[in-house]
Amino acid sequence: MVLHLAGFSAEQARRRAVELLDYLEVGHRRHAFPAQLSGGEAQRVAIARALANHPRIILADEPTAALDSQRARIVMDLLKRVAAEQQAAIVIVTHDEKIFDRFDYIFHLRDGALESAPESLPDRISA
Repeated sequence: MVLHLAGFSAEQARRRAVELLDYLEVGHRRHAFPAQLSGGEAQRVAIARALANHPRIILADEPTAALDSQRARIVMDLLKRVAAEQQAAIVIVTHDEKIFDRFDYIFHLRDGALESAPESLPDRISA
């Protein structure tokens, strides 16, 4: 429905949804009700829903928290691919150290204050 409101035809919306769900390995659950999904499945469906309309900025709070290492990497690879294809920015807040190697820049916050930032940043980014 959201994709239809964004100007996608019903067929385009269906194809995009199936593409994202299959990539995130939950395509087989596309007809399941939310209560029938595991926590990890529900999280991956939510990620697919958030990416469906090609956002330019992606804000993700603990996007891999309920996922095992393999699925966490799949989600991060998808986010990076989407960012590159759509020229989108991704901001992720996480405690999940198993995905740190997927980030271009890491900023450490403690008690609401910037504790550390990368030494060199592109001109368009400031700490």
